[in-house]
Amino acid sequence: MTWIVLFSAGVALPFYTLFVYPALLGVWSRWRARPVCSKPQRKTVSVIIPVRNGERFLADKLRSVLNLEYPKDLREVLVVSDGSTDATDAIAQRFSGEGVQLLRVPWGGKPAALNAGIEKASGEILLLTDVRQMLAGDSLQFLVDCFADPSVGAVSGKLLIRQGTAQEEEAVGFYWRYETWIRERLSRIDSIFGAVGPFYALRREMATRIPEDILLDDMYLPLAAFFAGRRLIVEPRAVAWDVPLPLKTEFRRKVRTIAGNYQLLAARPALLGWRNRMWFHFMSYKVARLLMPYALLLAAGASFFLPRPWNWLALASQAGFYGLAAIEPLVPEKAPLKRVCSLIRTFVTLLAATLCAVQVFFVPPRKLWKVTNPE
Repeated sequence: MTWIVLFSAGVALPFYTLFVYPALLGVWSRWRARPVCSKPQRKTVSVIIPVRNGERFLADKLRSVLNLEYPKDLREVLVVSDGSTDATDAIAQRFSGEGVQLLRVPWGGKPAALNAGIEKASGEILLLTDVRQMLAGDSLQFLVDCFADPSVGAVSGKLLIRQGTAQEEEAVGFYWRYETWIRERLSRIDSIFGAVGPFYALRREMATRIPEDILLDDMYLPLAAFFAGRRLIVEPRAVAWDVPLPLKTEFRRKVRTIAGNYQLLAARPALLGWRNRMWFHFMSYKVARLLMPYALLLAAGASFFLPRPWNWLALASQAGFYGLAAIEPLVPEKAPLKRVCSLIRTFVTLLAATLCAVQVFFVPPRKLWKVTNPE
């Protein structure tokens, strides 16, 4: 009976996290929605673009920012070059005639670059955006309008992934759409637990200094507003586009983000306590995901001790599931089985990333920061 209970618990937690909780969240967001009072606003905005060696994307990014449908006299654009060694600085200086300011700082990581940019910024609203993503022309206005609601502390845009050419890129895109769906419903209820890192806006008075070893600045910074009683929301009409990433790159990014979650639990222990007004959702969405690979390992171990024939059925099912992930690279791109294998391989890869992320407790956090540019 003990092994049956352990096996059941190991299977139940992932099932709850992936299926039951999203279903509850969908119902909850319909019945307990808190609309945001969004009205046209004219606030000064500082666009901060932290970048290290971003010559491949910076010119297009700056054109995207300069083409935003927002009054030019109400915005400033700061490119914070984090010790770049390529043509990043020269590209930023080419746009100086259009109001782009270059702030060069010694290489210290993204948090240090953001701290420098925020210190120099003069706008009432900070728009923090990465170098790779392109912004829709009306996106900034939609973000700023949300600040008409005094309960709002930070507003994330909606990040859309362009169509991939390989099935594994499509699988990663599916995972992001699933994430986006959850975040939008959390936003309807009250708040998400951070921001969509490549594209979000924050009230200037809510900005705090970011520790330079923090891996998730896009959670650490907005959470200060959350614990001050403000909402962290998603504005689906404010759109940015990103390119699809191969699974290998997504794995590296996920190791960093999960390691950042471990960091945040230590840096902001109030997330686990009564001060977190979204405690149930945080445990169901964030903490349960951290525990999921360990739950599946528990289920795998307990499978050996189940009564016959259930032990063989459980072991065969798991072997088949993980086997599909293992053979995915060998399945032809056009084969119908490829879609299924790619989804399973993506899931297993993200589980592996969660396990690998515990190294944040044993190595300097900066070692986990890997550039996530497409290869």
